[in-house]
Amino acid sequence: MHLEFFPSRTLTLYLSKQFITRIAGILVMLVLVLQMLDLLSESGDILAHPGNGEAQLWTYVSLRTPQLIARFLPYSVLLATILMLATLNQNSEVVAMKASGLSAHQVLAPLLITAMAVSAISFVFNERVVTRATATLKAWQDNEWGPIPKESSVRSNVYLKDGNNILLAQQMTGSGANIRMQGVTWYERNDEMMIVAQIRAQRAVYANPGWRLEKPVRFSVDNTTAAPLADMVVGTDITPQQVELTNIDPDGQDIFQLTHTISALKASGRQTSELEGKWWHKLSGPLSALLMPILGSIAAFGLARSGQLLIRAVIGMALGFAYFVIDNAALAIGNFGGYPPLVAGWAPFLLFLLIGETVLIRTEE
Repeated sequence: MHLEFFPSRTLTLYLSKQFITRIAGILVMLVLVLQMLDLLSESGDILAHPGNGEAQLWTYVSLRTPQLIARFLPYSVLLATILMLATLNQNSEVVAMKASGLSAHQVLAPLLITAMAVSAISFVFNERVVTRATATLKAWQDNEWGPIPKESSVRSNVYLKDGNNILLAQQMTGSGANIRMQGVTWYERNDEMMIVAQIRAQRAVYANPGWRLEKPVRFSVDNTTAAPLADMVVGTDITPQQVELTNIDPDGQDIFQLTHTISALKASGRQTSELEGKWWHKLSGPLSALLMPILGSIAAFGLARSGQLLIRAVIGMALGFAYFVIDNAALAIGNFGGYPPLVAGWAPFLLFLLIGETVLIRTEE
């Protein structure tokens, strides 16, 4: 019996139930507190836009909450691990389990299988909910809390070059020939890259080739005068494909959309290291929940009456938070080309998995 990974069905259900309830409780507490603080900091800007009221505040909460859940779920698993194992140790339940012949890994097995389920749920939640909420919230913020665009694939502050000239759109919706731009500015520059004129329009659509500005207004730098113009076409060398490959937000795309984006960028000869690192992290990030029981397991063992339980809990918490720091640092270094994308996405996870297993085996097995 003692060679089985789950030697007792009753013990497995008991530990799993305790673990999942603590994860849920800590996550709810963290999200509620952080959501309140975040809403206090943003509510002034949201309500400052004409027409916004209580409904817009609730909309913001509905879009921000998935981001907070995704970000702090691994922290909740870490804190739940330490809280639960420290309590079991304090009540001598871990001593009883080890006295019955269970190894340290068998004691942790119910927590690991629960954390694996949490990781799977986290991955699906990130891909189906968080990415959409992130894209919508970013477009809303870039629109200065005005009406939320109803179209999908919304992008903000799109910047494109056509020779010396620059096309800037505050917001872009649609795809292919159906792309529509809002808040468009066309900057005409001379050979010395000095702006000689600025043409603004509320809307621009694809004219095949180029982009038709509707009801544009031209501002001349030389005489500082503004004059309305008839609809005109600019940026004839800018294609819809180029527009779609600008200002990519990997956090606002699911793993399949990001795969397509990376392939298109590679085909156009663009650098994709940052996006590839984010792609790998979409897989390794949710798995951090599986890592937390191993890093926090040091709080489960050792005699509580020895006076070292608090120290063990602090060490487990330090290992968990060190993982998050190094994980973010690896992604940042990968974005600058210091690490290959695969290393940036997976190295922190594998490193701390080895550290956690080493500590567990050397001290308990």
